[in-house]
Amino acid sequence: MYARSEDATHLAALYRAIHAVVRRIPRGRISTYGVVAEIAGVPRGARIAAAALKTSRPEDGLPWWRVLGKRGPTTARIAIHDPVGAAMQRALLTKEKIEVDDRGLVSLATFGWASEAPPKRRAAARIAKPALAKPMGRAAAKRRSR
Repeated sequence: MYARSEDATHLAALYRAIHAVVRRIPRGRISTYGVVAEIAGVPRGARIAAAALKTSRPEDGLPWWRVLGKRGPTTARIAIHDPVGAAMQRALLTKEKIEVDDRGLVSLATFGWASEAPPKRRAAARIAKPALAKPMGRAAAKRRSR
């Protein structure tokens, strides 16, 4: 089990990595929390990326408005539930000429940024067991069928 200071140090390192990725998102492009986390080395860490941005401070200088929630395979959305925050994010995105529809959706095909995302890992192929050279007896067949 980690000690509290080790937990805090580990979390701070994760947040720094996420902040570094967010700083690299170019003007006029967006990314999703999941992609940011994956590039930062935290696969399946969309919630950690969201927490890192939510707890960031203005002096961190992050373009937080360029990170949206994933809505589907080709769409992202403004994920801020606070109407004032969502309106602010929409205004900042629009200022960068990113098209946001009435529902807060943005096309990932047009505005998405994920050029540095590592390739997704494929599940290791299962190796088939070689066939037995001689037929099994009745007792061995029962054991294998369990």
